[in-house]
Amino acid sequence: MLDQTQIERLEAEPVNSAKTRQPLYAARKKIFPKRAAGRFRQFKWLVMAVTLGIYYLTPWLRWDRGAYAPDQAVLVDLANRRFYFFFIEIWPQEFYYVAGLLVMAGVGLFLLTSTVGRAWCGYACPQTVWVDLFLVVERAIEGDRNARMKLDAGSWTARKLALRTAKHLIWLVIAVATGGAWIFYFADAPTLLREVFTGTAAAVAYGTIGILTATTYTFGGLMREQVCTYMCPWPRIQAAMLDESSLTVTYNDWRGEPRSRHAKKAQAAGLPTGDCVDCNACVAVCPMGIDIRDGQQLECITCALCIDACDGVMDKLGRERGLISYATLTDYNSNMALATAQGASPITPSLIRAGDGRFSEKVVHFHLRKIFRPRTFAYMGLWSMLGVGLVYSLLTRDRLEVNVLHDRNPQFVTLSDGAIRNGYTVKLLNMIPEPRTIVVTLQGLDGAEMSLVGSDLPPGRTFAIPVEPDRLKTLKIFVRMPAARIQGETQSFKFVAEDKASFESNQYVATFNAPEISK
Repeated sequence: MLDQTQIERLEAEPVNSAKTRQPLYAARKKIFPKRAAGRFRQFKWLVMAVTLGIYYLTPWLRWDRGAYAPDQAVLVDLANRRFYFFFIEIWPQEFYYVAGLLVMAGVGLFLLTSTVGRAWCGYACPQTVWVDLFLVVERAIEGDRNARMKLDAGSWTARKLALRTAKHLIWLVIAVATGGAWIFYFADAPTLLREVFTGTAAAVAYGTIGILTATTYTFGGLMREQVCTYMCPWPRIQAAMLDESSLTVTYNDWRGEPRSRHAKKAQAAGLPTGDCVDCNACVAVCPMGIDIRDGQQLECITCALCIDACDGVMDKLGRERGLISYATLTDYNSNMALATAQGASPITPSLIRAGDGRFSEKVVHFHLRKIFRPRTFAYMGLWSMLGVGLVYSLLTRDRLEVNVLHDRNPQFVTLSDGAIRNGYTVKLLNMIPEPRTIVVTLQGLDGAEMSLVGSDLPPGRTFAIPVEPDRLKTLKIFVRMPAARIQGETQSFKFVAEDKASFESNQYVATFNAPEISK
């Protein structure tokens, strides 16, 4: 075990301090986060690998939809107004599915925040993921925290110029790859890649790559924490999502105070000492430049790297982990009341420990079951209901639609034999990537018959119409009714569209107009 004096004290000051707020328009102070090691850092590596893998690789996944549809698994086909997601195909009029997914994402974010704080910000937010990626490059080229600080403070030399040039070039390559990956979601990826490199791609493709390259490079490489602090609205909204049972990254000052670099001397002098040795490791690893010991702050993204750093120090000192930990406000207040004798005294370390130096049985520790509370179940229930509703709607939706527009001028025509004719524009929508033969049937209007404009088919009550895959077929149909069968000024009937092969059908209730019958 190491003594407190053997723990390296890092010269790190919080850039974004809760005690001293910087002017809004002050020049940015650079943050040089030290690389952390521990379970939360490993989890962040895993999340970064998964999210970046999904983003960069998804456009290259294939999904066989047959000969009449694209085989790219995820594709936003703007030209044909389709959205393909593996076996799901979304048409423009079905955009409510996308809206439903966005609502689910919002409810999911509320659920996550109310349960474990800003975990989205700390682990999966694109800004966090790409900043982490850019920091990996920076550390690989310039070294860890002290080396980067020394390089930044030093004068411009050939070495510094070479290191900075290499770093920024790699950042630009990552930024270009990010912009390039985005456009592959909107066209066949292999074809578009070839067109981009041969200079034959559309101008909008190059423009999109340029814009996303600039934003990725600027936000991930240059602005970093400023995006979260000044541009993102979520830090200001998240407070409404938290309650006293939400998990947040917390400095447990009920066991850490009073801080001391020389605990043995303080104890010999009869002074109380906490577990914090004021090594500033938590400040050095923070990518947002804050000191978590100042309490909850707007800048904290709950990445928990300070927990890893502090746990490492506690391990070296032979003390319990958790000086900085995920904790709820309820548990924190209970332990603070215990450490201060219900507020009657300053924090007294002896009040939270038994005679053998271990924590008192009265100290409250977090348990996973505490996050399962009515609010969590309410959000989970709403989120699940939305998901089940969307799945049910997807599984039961019609893939064949018929829509009818009655001619307005004239609404009816009286033929030479006294029969009445109405004109209709009938639209047959085949929403699967296969050709179909749609049988259109006139249902109702006894004695009436249809005739298909532009076709040699004889008049009748049923027509078999071939419809191309994923296409809308527009027909002009006349409905003729003998004068003797007219029963009133308006009569309702149905156009029924049916696919005999799949047994899918759809119908539209239309109106047949006739002259007023004289009394």
